[in-house]
Amino acid sequence: MSALLRAEWTRLTGTTLWLWGLLAALGSGAAVGLLALAGPENFTPPLPGLDTAEGAHTLLGLLGFTVFAPALLGTIAVSAEYRHRTITTTTLFAPRRWTWLAAKLAIYTGAGLVYGVIAAAVTGGALLAVATLKGITLGLPAVTIAALLARIALTMAVYTLLGVAVGALLRNQVTALVAVGAYFYMVETVLMLIPGIKALYPYLPGGATAALTGFTYLANAIADQTGTASAHLLSAPAGAAVLVCYALIAVAIAVAAPLRRDIL
Repeated sequence: MSALLRAEWTRLTGTTLWLWGLLAALGSGAAVGLLALAGPENFTPPLPGLDTAEGAHTLLGLLGFTVFAPALLGTIAVSAEYRHRTITTTTLFAPRRWTWLAAKLAIYTGAGLVYGVIAAAVTGGALLAVATLKGITLGLPAVTIAALLARIALTMAVYTLLGVAVGALLRNQVTALVAVGAYFYMVETVLMLIPGIKALYPYLPGGATAALTGFTYLANAIADQTGTASAHLLSAPAGAAVLVCYALIAVAIAVAAPLRRDIL
């Protein structure tokens, strides 16, 4: 297994995927910093400022809204093997498919965690810099901010794992990327617009993430636009438990689904 882990690490660092991941992580954190510099009170509609708990929490929650990015990177990492036919060599080297699938899951989940840590660190540093520049005190204690950023980083690792599972299941890179992108951009949002069905939202990955990070802005905005009650989110521990369940399901799918299929 150690040889497979080294091989997957070499595969990751030998392509530009790690660089795109690094740029995406830096960009996510920098974007939140720019929004903080602009000031939540200048948004449309205006939001409470950074010196309030709600304003600081909302901006930190925006980082959690970018978890689809590491999910896409995880999807690309696996589906690219099928696209470029390198999966044949991988399977010949390790005929027991579950071994190289497990190696991919381990390496890319670790990469997703690194992605999350970088994005969280840049976001935290940007918020502190903006607060210092503006001469204000952030509405949340430093310990609370650090804990929230840590939860977001772990969430990004889970989403990377989910992306790996999708890539292993669908295999066609375009189809897999469209499926992941469409889900995060459309499916959960559409469900929140449908009375009755939106009760499922708290148990979906996006709803569980919102509960874990405390980011309710999207759900509240949709409720305001539709004139309906906002979707009731789970508690933070319950949201974390739901995400763990999705992670376990993703592992089972990623390992089991390709075992009895032809490689090409």
